[in-house]
Amino acid sequence: MNITFFKYQGTGNDFIMVNAVDKGITLEPLQIQRLCDRKFGIGADGIILIKTDVKTDFYVDYYNPDGSQSFCGNGSRCAVAFAFAENVFEGKTCSFNAIDGTHTGEVLDIDNIEISMRDVEGIEEVDGDFVLDTGSPHFVRRCNALKELDIITEARKVRYNQRFSEQGINVNFISQNGSEIHMRTYERGVEDETLSCGTGVTAVALSSVSEDGVYARKIITKGGDLMVNFKKSGDLFQTIRLQGAAKFVFSGLVNLT
Repeated sequence: MNITFFKYQGTGNDFIMVNAVDKGITLEPLQIQRLCDRKFGIGADGIILIKTDVKTDFYVDYYNPDGSQSFCGNGSRCAVAFAFAENVFEGKTCSFNAIDGTHTGEVLDIDNIEISMRDVEGIEEVDGDFVLDTGSPHFVRRCNALKELDIITEARKVRYNQRFSEQGINVNFISQNGSEIHMRTYERGVEDETLSCGTGVTAVALSSVSEDGVYARKIITKGGDLMVNFKKSGDLFQTIRLQGAAKFVFSGLVNLT
């Protein structure tokens, strides 16, 4: 069976998009793995099926390259851009469901998309590192030589340790110079470094503050800059918004057999 796909990227985090509204399209893990393969398939950090949802404008059905499922911040921003282009919702604001619950999205400008993230309560700090869940689980560690870091080796020490190996965790390394925060991310499911990660950017932004207040944090990834706005009150982070570029790359037909 041939299906039409669309390739989108959000600050270098790239995704295969399929409009599956009322079409009954499903994908098996082996099909997902093949489509995401950068040598034998289309190549992507994940696949998103836009599906019908009874409570919101659409459902974001996200798959990692290994076939597992999770919430993806940059993927959801790209999903809003794609759903807007496909006229899945009217106007420039929408609501959508995902594996972690309901979100809102807004088309701020061409290629500039903002989404709401779920509230986060509590950040675990262990020996200067941070563990939190922003829709997907994240580990954040400061690094003095971020550019030179052997991220695969160092991240896998965390990703596959006794605590995290079964469920997996995304591992982020950061360096901060004044208000500028640079980061690199190793993503579970991809099992490699990605150029950007929306839930990771959010985790880094939230773990960068200690006092209560309203914050706006610009996070610099290898694929580009993202903005995170949020309010901190005690251990609770609310009104979290993730904003940045989400761009169409190309489209085509692919055979699923």
